[in-house]
Amino acid sequence: MGHPDFRVADKVFATLGYPTRGWGVVMLTPDQQEFFVRAEPAAFKPVTGGWGRRGSTTVRLPAAKRAAVREALIAAWRNRAPKRLSAASDL
Repeated sequence: MGHPDFRVADKVFATLGYPTRGWGVVMLTPDQQEFFVRAEPAAFKPVTGGWGRRGSTTVRLPAAKRAAVREALIAAWRNRAPKRLSAASDL
């Protein structure tokens, strides 16, 4: 797709460089998305359209706090990881 993505069990949980350089996307649940958008509206925004309504969330990396990005990545990884792997993780 022209940009790096991050996967667990062949499922994408995050991307970099989308929609442009300095941005990323994390695959959150709608509730998680709402939390991050409210906590850091300058950094997190739903992806436009249906993907965004299902939780896909853009991250403006220069505006985001490192801890928030880490927390969002962990949540996205857990959302996509097999239950046995997620339960065994220290994340």
